[in-house]
Amino acid sequence: MTETNTVTGFIHVFEPGGDPVRKPLLLLHGTGGDERDLLALGRSVAPGASLLSPRGKVLEGAAPRFFRRLAEGVFDEADLSRRTHELADFIEAARSRYGLPAPIAVGFSNGANIAASLLLLRPEALAGAALLRAMPPFRDPPTADLSDKPVLLLSGLLDPIVPAADSERLAALLASEGAAVEHRSLPSGHGLSHTDLSLLTGWLSRL
Repeated sequence: MTETNTVTGFIHVFEPGGDPVRKPLLLLHGTGGDERDLLALGRSVAPGASLLSPRGKVLEGAAPRFFRRLAEGVFDEADLSRRTHELADFIEAARSRYGLPAPIAVGFSNGANIAASLLLLRPEALAGAALLRAMPPFRDPPTADLSDKPVLLLSGLLDPIVPAADSERLAALLASEGAAVEHRSLPSGHGLSHTDLSLLTGWLSRL
């Protein structure tokens, strides 16, 4: 079903799953995507899981995003913080509406960056996160209790948008806050490869 949540105004898709053992996935698209962008990926990597997929509310030109940026790789951190809390409130409302436990976020690029921000600002909103091509969301990150929260970080060694050092810094930051981080650097660019999907499928199956 596709609907606008009356509490937070996020256009989103919810697909109920048939496997009660699977944790639901929160699918967070990249710049220019929408609420349907990652549905096929979600069905592929976690068969039977419930899928909750919102559309980012910020427009860059005609491209939906989850928060504003000032330039490539330079975030409007005040807007990021506000949008993160807004998204966390949406997750809470959606969990109540659909009867869901805390989801695992699967975010790509801009979606991965706001998922990382959720971990730092509202960690209770997520049961864990798969961050695909993410960078540290804050220059001066807040502290958070991520004790044993599972995090998969998949980065591309040839990524022209996210430098390898930024991925390493994010992995170290989340681990320092107690997250159980699995970081893999792949010989790929910013786009996702079959190896990304295979690693993501395996990680989700182990949760």
